[in-house]
Amino acid sequence: MKFIIQLAAVLLLLVACTDDPVETIYFDLDTSKGVFISCEGNFMYGNGSLSFYHTVNKKVSNQLFYARNNVPLGDVVQSVARLGNSLFIVVNNSGKIVVADANTMEFKGSITGLISPRYIHFVSGQKAYISDLYAGQLTVINPETFEITGFIPLGNYNSEQMVQVGKYVYVSDWSYGSNVLVVDTETDELIDNIEVSLQPKDLTVDKNGKIWVLSDGGYEGSPTGNEVPAISRIDPETLTIEQIYRFDQEDTPSNLELNSKGDTLYFLNRHLYKMHIGNRHLPDSAFMHAEQELFYHLAIDPQSNDIYIANAIDYTQDAIVFRFSQSGEVIDSFKVGINPSHFMFR
Repeated sequence: MKFIIQLAAVLLLLVACTDDPVETIYFDLDTSKGVFISCEGNFMYGNGSLSFYHTVNKKVSNQLFYARNNVPLGDVVQSVARLGNSLFIVVNNSGKIVVADANTMEFKGSITGLISPRYIHFVSGQKAYISDLYAGQLTVINPETFEITGFIPLGNYNSEQMVQVGKYVYVSDWSYGSNVLVVDTETDELIDNIEVSLQPKDLTVDKNGKIWVLSDGGYEGSPTGNEVPAISRIDPETLTIEQIYRFDQEDTPSNLELNSKGDTLYFLNRHLYKMHIGNRHLPDSAFMHAEQELFYHLAIDPQSNDIYIANAIDYTQDAIVFRFSQSGEVIDSFKVGINPSHFMFR
């Protein structure tokens, strides 16, 4: 109840300024401590954007790339990743990755010719993989030169999120798929696959090196069927599923995250849930309840363990991001762009 009262008070203050434009910045950005937030925008509208929230002074700056370069990022800003002083901004429906200076947002280059890029995973300073929803392959690039250096054929599989354990990268085969793919980073080859519940999307690695997979189960009327959503735990040494946690058919879980210790999972299922990795069953009750809010995306600060939840409101207007302490107390709230999709912490 305390959380609901706090959240209601914050929302009341924000409603009064709903029509106000989000703040933009036109000069160098202090990104020493904070989080970049990629905002999808609306499909086919080309209104995706990038925000940065400074966690110390609680200042948010929006429309960063446009403000610095006077050019929009493109259509559906899916995710963002950083290597050195370069920020790699994946623009899904525009089929490209835009590279900008992480402090000034000055345009540095782009990687084009992609079909439907989703995420980028840095194998080293000279090699990175780009996942793609429709390409049937991973694209290999040199992140120093922004050049495409090769491809990893995936056959009939697609690719979504990626995590690495040792020399192997594990890739979720999300759209209509039911596998986690195993890629050898030394040979850049697909060497194996692990069958899991339908439509695996989110991947994360716990303190014991185990891989956790959230499968959304597809949807009613899907050409590949519709299963109950599930969370699976994989042993990467044996490539076997150690345990499966099944939801109810009507559940819609998403956004699987881990705390900094790697021992507690968080996920959204309309509300926010948390679960210790040693639990034998899914939690019976939510950690935080959404009332009128539309919990769209979740992130955990890897240093402070603060919890960030994006409220998409109605998918068409600037969203609100809430920042909570580990105990669920509201620390701050701020406005960003439309449909925040990914958080990258400094």
